[in-house]
Amino acid sequence: MAKEFDNIKYKKALDFSFMYYKDKYRKGIKTPYFTYLSSVSNLIIENNGSTDEAIAGLFHDIFDDENGIKKKNSIKLKFGSRVLNIVKQCSNPDCLENDIDLWVQNKKIFLDSMSKKSQSSLLVSICDKLHGVNCIISDHNKIGKKIWRNHIEASKLSWYYKNLCKNFKKYLNNHKNLKDKFQRKVNELNYFCKK
Repeated sequence: MAKEFDNIKYKKALDFSFMYYKDKYRKGIKTPYFTYLSSVSNLIIENNGSTDEAIAGLFHDIFDDENGIKKKNSIKLKFGSRVLNIVKQCSNPDCLENDIDLWVQNKKIFLDSMSKKSQSSLLVSICDKLHGVNCIISDHNKIGKKIWRNHIEASKLSWYYKNLCKNFKKYLNNHKNLKDKFQRKVNELNYFCKK
């Protein structure tokens, strides 16, 4: 039986996310970051995610920067502790991609923590990473190797996504189709990274 989806609560989250991200843009082909988050959230819904999981998808990385950390109480008050906990578990503090060692260390910490994350956080995370890899591949198809000017070096990105894929298969229960789709996209990314 499908979970009851709270459209009113979700609309409030859409508005909250839009107001926070309205002036931010995604790396690569510059598209509004809010549309990226909306796509992640839609992917969660399409994979039987709950209202709280879909809401967490709308600001799953808000704590990755200092300004977002200030929104912690607002998120808890407006959307509840469950949403706040999912968002916390999805957070992976930003580090400058030109500091490769710090970037790799940061990603290793995230990978090592995946075994301790809730199923809700893993669902939000795989939807984020799947949409992210889709965007990278799409950008590569549009601008070719110029894509790597906006991202960490290809070999490191490939390493990270391969390990994410391995961990999602190991720790995320159910969602076989989603994990298979992620594997196919990671394979495609690896192909582009070797070119």
